[in-house]
Amino acid sequence: MVGISPYARISLAFAFTALLPLGSQAQEAFQTFKQMDTTAKMPKLNAFIAPGTAPQGTKLHEVALEAKLTANGDAVQDGLSWYVFSPMTGSDGKLPLIASSQGGSADFQLSPGDYFVNVSFGRAGVTRKLTVPEEGKVDKQTMVLEAGGLLLNAVSGSDVRIRPDQLSFSIYSAEVREDGERGLVMADVPPNTVVRLNAGTYHIVSEYGDTNASIRADIQVEAGKLTEATIQHKAAQITFKLVSDAGGEAIADTAWSILTAAGDSVGESVSAFPTMVLAEGEYSAVARNKDKIYQRDFKVEAGKNTDVEVLMKDVQPEEPTEAAKTVQVQPDQQPPAGDASSRTQAPLPSYDQLQSGTGDDAD
Repeated sequence: MVGISPYARISLAFAFTALLPLGSQAQEAFQTFKQMDTTAKMPKLNAFIAPGTAPQGTKLHEVALEAKLTANGDAVQDGLSWYVFSPMTGSDGKLPLIASSQGGSADFQLSPGDYFVNVSFGRAGVTRKLTVPEEGKVDKQTMVLEAGGLLLNAVSGSDVRIRPDQLSFSIYSAEVREDGERGLVMADVPPNTVVRLNAGTYHIVSEYGDTNASIRADIQVEAGKLTEATIQHKAAQITFKLVSDAGGEAIADTAWSILTAAGDSVGESVSAFPTMVLAEGEYSAVARNKDKIYQRDFKVEAGKNTDVEVLMKDVQPEEPTEAAKTVQVQPDQQPPAGDASSRTQAPLPSYDQLQSGTGDDAD
């Protein structure tokens, strides 16, 4: 069942839809949206066979290959990448590429021997060892990808639509490495895009805007199904204006700094009315214009896009320009007659004198 792991934040809300098993209907669903093809850069050739890989006069055998998303599913008709490698490393330390093909099922002519066959469907892939005998036919090879699809989207608040150009997703492995980091599977995935992945759990990071609105969650991808996940961002889009009167025109040439309640800067801009996406919380807007600073506190509520006006009467208190001065009397300057400071002061009694009672009480 599609779901969120216990490690997802409680504040998140997801809507998941598991479609029918990926037969012909589900494959059409995969093709409805823009596909993310992130396989390794390999020659995109149809049934390519590297020259010189088969000795002259060697009898070649026909090898038919097909791939399925699940063991009981139909063969995938499009979007597959096939690669056949020699098991013996070359002089560069890599496995030589023997043949490749793009599309659906593939047919290769291979000489007797051992090979590694890899098939990928987007980010989903599987590798198998293949042995071609000296004599006889080679049975059709069926490779099961155990793959599914993931389609991501997000809203602000409960149901406020977010523009696609303000959203991006990154997909990471669920496992945390020894260095405390997760393996990046795919970065900068646009919304409403089907990503083909091996079945399993993935850690999703959704970015709304480019300030501080970020949400994380773990999502399960099932083999043979298209999983749709809608993430709920607790953020809003705020537009700032410096005005002389409420509802007035924005004043140009204004520098902005947006601070959290703790005083940390989360965004800066130089514009008459900058727009920022901010996570839910309390902030301060600081506007600088012609050597004067204006400030206003405001609150961001999830899904409530709004304008924040800073009035020019909201001037930030200025600090004293000069510190208090201490007047010192120079040695050659004598205080006026009758000043108490002109009298000779007797030294104060010591601690021992106070204890023994020898101190001068009169003094």
